[in-house]
Amino acid sequence: MHRKDSITTTFSIRQPKVLHPVDNEDLRLLILENISQEAVRAFQAQGFHVDHSTKAMSEDELVEKIGSYHAIGIRSKTKITERVIKAASKVRCTNIISFMLSPANNHLKLLVIGCFCIGTNQVDLHTAAKVGIPVFNSPFSNSRSVAELVISEIIALSRQYCERAFEMRQGIWNKQSKGCWEVRGKTLGIVGYGHIGSQLSVLAEAFGIRVLFYDVLNIMPLGSARQVESLKALLNESDFVTLHVPELPETTNMISTTELAQMKQGAYLINNARGKVVDIPALIDALRSKHLAGAAIDVYPAEPGANGAPFDDSLNNWSSALRQLPNVILTPHIGGSTEEAQRMIGEEVSLALIRYLNFGSTLGAVNFPEVDLRAITAEQGDHVRVCHVHKNIPGVLRQVNEVLSPYNVEKQYSDSKGDIAYLLADIADVSPSDVNKIRELINKTNANILTRLLA
Repeated sequence: MHRKDSITTTFSIRQPKVLHPVDNEDLRLLILENISQEAVRAFQAQGFHVDHSTKAMSEDELVEKIGSYHAIGIRSKTKITERVIKAASKVRCTNIISFMLSPANNHLKLLVIGCFCIGTNQVDLHTAAKVGIPVFNSPFSNSRSVAELVISEIIALSRQYCERAFEMRQGIWNKQSKGCWEVRGKTLGIVGYGHIGSQLSVLAEAFGIRVLFYDVLNIMPLGSARQVESLKALLNESDFVTLHVPELPETTNMISTTELAQMKQGAYLINNARGKVVDIPALIDALRSKHLAGAAIDVYPAEPGANGAPFDDSLNNWSSALRQLPNVILTPHIGGSTEEAQRMIGEEVSLALIRYLNFGSTLGAVNFPEVDLRAITAEQGDHVRVCHVHKNIPGVLRQVNEVLSPYNVEKQYSDSKGDIAYLLADIADVSPSDVNKIRELINKTNANILTRLLA
């Protein structure tokens, strides 16, 4: 029943003000490795100049070109090394920032790095943070695509699809059931129970597969999955072992001769994680000896830089031996390469970069303090946002607040991560002539790494 005297309230929604760098609005982005065109269009819609390439760049190419860009977007093949970052920041001093956002200036420009993928091991995160460059990635968007790929590989290995398909293309009819199995009732061992591993766990149980997992953290399992105490225990019990761990010093060659020997006779190994996690020559030996019945490999220690490039012994000296083995599925790093996954990754990472460049937000940065403030509204025309990256040492806030004391500081938030701290502050009643003064004074503070003003 409706009351006749009910009151309808209309709320006016305050529109956020679009902020721009004080020095220059012509931000230039370098987007490599065939990143989603929707991401490119999102950047262009912001008025950014975008140079887009389907290929990766070598370290030498990046060193030559990186100084012309404020942001770079990559996938897994392009490596942002310490040398590349130093090439972008070679004129930055300890106490002041020797840079303007003017295209005519040859000083440092690189502000942010976007990894349009799950991993960030292709970027020197520590060096990037030290010079004030946050790195963003997409930790969730392609989890489903990778999980589905693993399920398909489990079934294909069990039924020897690849061998039979190859024989048919050669005109050979070889119908057989020996060595072919249903996956129902088998045991899947998942190494790394993160976003991908946990999704895979649910999918596998829907096929009637028993799931074990090993992780360095104690994690609440989904469904009927069970965590085991050691990698050895998982290897001993599993018919299929699939890897979903990052590339770290402690995960390099984590599956080698000893671990392969601990796997069940006739088991299968799947690696869609990182190329250096598996000792490939040791895997080749385990397959040749028939200790393992098959394998699926999607990632490699060294990978071609572009489609059509050879995958041969000049890249990895065991490539020919691996390609000749039966019941081995080799795919060109396609784990998250579905249109749905790439679209979602493009949306997530492009939004993160836009939020940082336009508003200073570092939410989701992997190497940086996560700091955000609510938007300045369109009505607040005389407001300026200070984005101040600095060393995490005592006394910084006091120095900065002394600079801002003549103005009304409407909101302020700071946080730190390791040696790096980040401050956002919105100040009101700022005249155009005050902007350069504020920047110069903050630049002179002894902990300054990078200071941007957005208005």
